Amino acid sequence: MPVETKVLLDEIKETGSEQRLGVDFQCAMLEERHKTQECDSEHLSKKIGSTKSGVGACNAERALRMVKLARQEKQLTPYVEDTVAEIHQSLATGGNVMVEGTQGTFLSLYHGTYPYVTSKDVTASQACADVGIGPTKVDDVMVIFKAYVTRVGEGPLEGQLSRDEVLHRGWMEHGTVTGRERRAAPFDFKLAKRAIELNGGTQIALTKLDVLFPSAKGIRDMRDLPREAHEFISKIEQATKTPVTVIGTGASESDIIDRRAQSRQDTTKLALIVKSKKSTSLRG
Repeated sequence: MPVETKVLLDEIKETGSEQRLGVDFQCAMLEERHKTQECDSEHLSKKIGSTKSGVGACNAERALRMVKLARQEKQLTPYVEDTVAEIHQSLATGGNVMVEGTQGTFLSLYHGTYPYVTSKDVTASQACADVGIGPTKVDDVMVIFKAYVTRVGEGPLEGQLSRDEVLHRGWMEHGTVTGRERRAAPFDFKLAKRAIELNGGTQIALTKLDVLFPSAKGIRDMRDLPREAHEFISKIEQATKTPVTVIGTGASESDIIDRRAQSRQDTTKLALIVKSKKSTSLRG
């Protein structure tokens, strides 16, 4: 993903992460002209529903070999590193690496609901390529599903509920970039199966179970979940042939049911996390 200098520097200062952050020297720099290009594009801003953040225009310029790279941005000099070398050094010495993919699988430029997609592929394979990791280095691919499907911006959403019904169910959400309301639909088992196939998922993390089943709120032991929640989880596992290993039951970081073996030593070289729901703002 491109980096916008001012936004990054502001976030570094806000989080106090000066000593914990590195930007790869090959990273593309998002500039003001990229935002202008998207705002001026009738196709992107109105038909596709771009966030107008400039990411799509920046990615397009990268393909044309026209963007500025992080190694050319003087303000980022203290943070520019060879992150590919750092990752492989960590793997070679037995370290753990986690890569988090951006956006939902079905916003993929190649595998999503074209043309209502983002400006690049966002599957697990692409996430590996983005950070310079070959597929043989990956031990686990955790696919993240929400307990219902949401989408912001334009594009198809099978089973979409009316706005009144979304509010009635307590499923209303807003896009993190634009603040726009997200459309919602019940969990789509066919989409889930497809997402697992596209990403090579080995396990599933399920979030917002408590929104779907309020009686599950705050539960941290699988045995305490209501029967209907158990049945829902089992149905996901049957449809995807993939275990649901982590379950979110509330807003707190500790509202988690972790079904992974507690006694197992973590020897993972690389755990790849991919968001595979249609819920992230469309970008360019």
